[in-house]
Amino acid sequence: MPENQHTRKEIEFKMTLCVHQPQYLPWLGYFDKIIKSDCFVFLDKVQYKHREFQNRNKIRTKDGWIWLTVPVVTKGLRGQAVEDVEIDNSFKWQDEHLKSLKSWYSKAEFFKEYIGFFEKTYLEKSWGKLTDLNIHIIKYILEQFNIDNPIYLESEIGTACSATERIIELCKKLKATKYLSGQGGKDYLDEKLFAQEGIELLYQEFKHPVYRQCFSKDENDFLPYMCVVDLLFNEGPKSREILIDANYR
Repeated sequence: MPENQHTRKEIEFKMTLCVHQPQYLPWLGYFDKIIKSDCFVFLDKVQYKHREFQNRNKIRTKDGWIWLTVPVVTKGLRGQAVEDVEIDNSFKWQDEHLKSLKSWYSKAEFFKEYIGFFEKTYLEKSWGKLTDLNIHIIKYILEQFNIDNPIYLESEIGTACSATERIIELCKKLKATKYLSGQGGKDYLDEKLFAQEGIELLYQEFKHPVYRQCFSKDENDFLPYMCVVDLLFNEGPKSREILIDANYR
C-alpha cells in the first residue's frame, strides 16, 4: 500500500466529527469543540431556533453584559430551516453592533488589530441570509485562532435523516469514527444508535478560561460566557493559547 494511502486511512480511522448550527459571534465553547475535533459541519438544514444564539450573543459592558441581536424575518416562518433565515435589514442593526463594539472594547489592548474586519463586515457588505453572516465571522475567528480543520455545510453533504440519525449519517459520509457532542447532547441523543453503528460518542468537557477583560477588576469580577470577541479584543494573538491551556492541562 502506498504511504499516502496508509496515512489517509489512519486519519480516517481516528477522525472525530463535531457539528453545530452557525451561531452569531459564538462563545468560546463553540471553538473549543472545533479544536478538539478533526472536522466540523455547519448544520444549516435543521430547524431554526428562536431566542437562542443563532442570531444573538453577549458582550461585556461596564454594567454587566448586553445582547447584540441580528433582527431576522420570522413572521409565518416558524418552521424554516437555518439556511433559509433572512436578516431583517429594515433595522440599522449593523450600525448599532459596530457602535457597541467600539463603545465597550475601544480600550482593549488588541481592539485596533481586529476592529477593521468588523467595520468591513458591518459597513461594506450587505447581508441577506443569517447563515452567510455567521459563517463569515466564524471563519475569520478560526483563522485568528489558527484552526484549520476541514469545514463542511450539511446542505452540501446532503442528509436525509433527522435527530440522532442525522448525526450518524454525517459521521458515515465523512468516515468519522467518533462524534464529539456538547453536554446538552445527553438530553436528546440516542446513545444506543451510536454504539450499534460502531461510532464512539464523546461529550465535551469545557472549562471557561479567565483572561484580561475590560471592566473586570479581578477574577471575582470576571464575566464568563461572553461572545468570542471578548477574548479576541482583550488577548489578541494569545487567545488560542489561553483557550487551549484552560482545556488541555
